[in-house]
Amino acid sequence: MDKRKQTFDQAELELLKEGLNRSYKERFEMATRLYKIQQTMSKASISHKPFISK
Repeated sequence: MDKRKQTFDQAELELLKEGLNRSYKERFEMATRLYKIQQTMSKASISHKPFISK
């Protein structure tokens, strides 16, 4: 269990380092994409139609 936590912590640090290497433009584009997805999901509505077999 301890080894799994170490590998998880290592992977998390790798992602943080990778994020720091990105340029401001890349960060902005990613944030914009996430914002657009969030806006789309907040406007979405899920409706259920019962399945009718013929």
